[in-house]
Amino acid sequence: MTLEDVKVGFIGFGNMAQAMAEGFLRQKALRPGQIYACAKNWDKLCKNTEEKGMHACRDAQELAASADIVIIAVKPYLVAEVVSPIKELLREKIVVSVAVGYTFDKYEEVLAAGTHHLSVLPNTPVSIGEGVIVCEQKHSLADAEFALVEGLFSKIAMVQVVEARLLGIAGTICGCGPAFVSMFMEALGDAGVMHGLPRAMAYQLAGQMVAGTGKLLTATGAHPGVMKDAVCSPAGTTIIGVTTLERKGLRSAVIDAVDAIERR
Repeated sequence: MTLEDVKVGFIGFGNMAQAMAEGFLRQKALRPGQIYACAKNWDKLCKNTEEKGMHACRDAQELAASADIVIIAVKPYLVAEVVSPIKELLREKIVVSVAVGYTFDKYEEVLAAGTHHLSVLPNTPVSIGEGVIVCEQKHSLADAEFALVEGLFSKIAMVQVVEARLLGIAGTICGCGPAFVSMFMEALGDAGVMHGLPRAMAYQLAGQMVAGTGKLLTATGAHPGVMKDAVCSPAGTTIIGVTTLERKGLRSAVIDAVDAIERR
């Protein structure tokens, strides 16, 4: 089985599943006919799949019978209910979960014995091929199966393997982070508008600045503090802004937000 002929199916086709499918198509990792999906709302499912050439399946059983890789993309509280009727079908598949909090050990309780499965946490930038997919280190995929999944996911994201105990915090940084960064970009846009920039231009400038800064960090491996210092000239404009953000508690607010999520 190769990326040229593998069939990928999504059980649940909400925002994250659609983001992944969009990324696969955008990056030409898969052809539309290689993607299958099922969801409760049939009309909405058809609109979100068939217009792009993907297959809409009536139920999870039809999907599991059609796909080689089955991606479980439902809410965590629905996982056991969705998996139970198709356990035997999934035994012969590569099962990948994107359900938050559903680790390898939890799936061992709901899947049939011997099922090959992996738990991952993607973020929404996968839709444009610039995402992060955090994979739990503990899984039951064969080496060739993991290589296939990793090869597919690497087309739309940076793939990072982590220990089970770190899956939650890694997922929080990557999965919740886009919301935090979006708030920061919106605030920069508002500040730009306040000082005369057209809003669309302000958002474009903020967005490209964030994208470029992120790529600079990952490409060079530079410490964020070093990157910050490189922009701060003595008595210059940037250091004025930086010290203002420090006084207003930007750093502690971000840390507290992540900590609140992890302690929920």
